[in-house]
Amino acid sequence: MKITVISGGVGGARFLRGVRAHVREAYPDGDGGSTASVTAVVNTGDDMWLSGLRIAPDLDSIMYTLAGESDEVRGWGRVGETERVSGELRAYGVGWPWFTLGDLDIGTHLARTSMLRDGLTLAEATARITSRWPLGVRLLPATNDEVETHVVVGDGTSMHFQEWWTRHRATLAARAFVQQGVESSSPAPGVVEAIATADVVLFAPSNPVVSIGTVLGIPGIREAVASTTVVGVSPIIGGAVVRGMADACLTAIGVATAADAVALHYGSRSSGGLLDAWLLSEEDAALAPAVEAAGIRASVVPLWMRDIPTSAAIAAASLAAASIT
Repeated sequence: MKITVISGGVGGARFLRGVRAHVREAYPDGDGGSTASVTAVVNTGDDMWLSGLRIAPDLDSIMYTLAGESDEVRGWGRVGETERVSGELRAYGVGWPWFTLGDLDIGTHLARTSMLRDGLTLAEATARITSRWPLGVRLLPATNDEVETHVVVGDGTSMHFQEWWTRHRATLAARAFVQQGVESSSPAPGVVEAIATADVVLFAPSNPVVSIGTVLGIPGIREAVASTTVVGVSPIIGGAVVRGMADACLTAIGVATAADAVALHYGSRSSGGLLDAWLLSEEDAALAPAVEAAGIRASVVPLWMRDIPTSAAIAAASLAAASIT
């Protein structure tokens, strides 16, 4: 059994934790692991250079969550974090004063930057960094190339996605999202194979525009996804985003903040899109007929990821929707 998850951010991290828990129970290997393999193809559009360090927010959020090292209260960063180094950087006028990096997190960024400076690719550096913990999931950056998402706002100004998202809290109306250099980028080694040979590809309940959308925009990835069975999990519950400000991103591309609208945004396989099946929350049961009418099998299940068991139940429902148990 091969499962590949297109993922990004905290929602994707918690979903992957549920996938890992489910496959360990459904496909045990006798040693606490699983005979099923889970690969996460992770968004790198949020990545950036800051204070001389290469920051990879989505890769790190997923790694920390699977390692049991994430701060579940704040929802980001490492548990037990301190911020003395960020305080010193602010005192020197270095970096972004509104973008705080924890000291433990800076250790990860230093390690990654050192490896990149030594000639490793991002994928190679990620493999070395993630080997520190038994994650049970292989993490692959979508690309080794620097494809950073920038946001064009109302007055025509362009800024890095992190500035729009973290500093301005997505309050500046976005006109467009631009993945700089995406046209000349290529999937990281192993990404296309992980997708094309998967028994099922799952779209995590991550931001459809700047997480899943960025991954799909890398040449060759959408085509690979279109070659296999795809099940998506709605990031919208009851007409609202579960986490973050994905509604601002959806509005910018003319997609309503609704579970059925996001499904239609991805499109059905029968109409040249990507989805075979779509999971909607119980609050959105009335939208299931519209999804079905578009040629996408709809499953209505509880989608709140309150803990590992509820996340694992969503993972099980995703595989069931793909006719895999």
